[in-house]
Amino acid sequence: MKTNGDVMGCIESQQWIETMGQALQRAVRDGFAALGPARRKLKNSLHGTWLGHPVHPVLTDVPLGAWTATVFLDAMDETRPTPGLAQASDVALAVGLAGAVGAAVTGLADWSETDGRPRNVGMVHAALNVSATLLFAGSLVCRRQGNREVGRALAVTGYLVSVAAAYLGGELVFRGQIGVDHSAGADLPEEFTAVLMDSELGEGHMTRARHHDTAILLARRDGRVCALLDRCSHMGGPLADGKLERGTVVCPWHGSRFELDTGAVVDGPSPFPQPCLETRIRNGKIEVRKATARPLAERYAASERGAS
Repeated sequence: MKTNGDVMGCIESQQWIETMGQALQRAVRDGFAALGPARRKLKNSLHGTWLGHPVHPVLTDVPLGAWTATVFLDAMDETRPTPGLAQASDVALAVGLAGAVGAAVTGLADWSETDGRPRNVGMVHAALNVSATLLFAGSLVCRRQGNREVGRALAVTGYLVSVAAAYLGGELVFRGQIGVDHSAGADLPEEFTAVLMDSELGEGHMTRARHHDTAILLARRDGRVCALLDRCSHMGGPLADGKLERGTVVCPWHGSRFELDTGAVVDGPSPFPQPCLETRIRNGKIEVRKATARPLAERYAASERGAS
């Protein structure tokens, strides 16, 4: 029996998967780029920046749940044929096909912002999901043509393929850390802590400071110091190596954009906001602490009082 390591090793050893993945990824990115100004809103919607959570895993529950119902209802109908069961099975199958379209589009958008091993595993994951969808589509056609036996067989085969695809989806999430918040669990100071001399941060510039082993992005904007966790919530990219643009910082790895003042997501692929810290200047040093729930304006007023 193949172990997880054997399966992943087999996928990683296939150079053609890497080649095809790179080519498809370029095509997907070029397709989004061709949309012009609409690209930004569409990609943000597909990544889930509006939801604060990836959309793809939400939508995958639709086809998996619907197709589980299809196979279950088929088994009941075969044991004791009932018109209502057959009809319900067909409806569940059709719902699963509709859900598969949404899951595929959002998954493709997320996959286009991966690299290396996750990209290769994602290619196989997608190929299996497409195969399962085609099998279920064939099942629906057979059912409507009156050939329910073949339709049932195709549905069972499609379901087994979808389970294999779901296994690789779990590999991407739990081992590849795709779709998880990479900023979670950061060690941020609870009380104001000095992390940098004020003189070391110029207007319109950003730099990296540290609190123990945690890197913190500091930027001075309009005379005010802003602070965010340096580790990008998308895939852990170093934000301080990115660039400042009109009150935002852009991650150098995949282009996620966050507001300096609040850490809110402006552009994906990250759907997760960036942890924000309060700042103040005391005795010529920049001090930071984990942001509280106080209104932003109050934070700024407190910072100004601290500087005076």
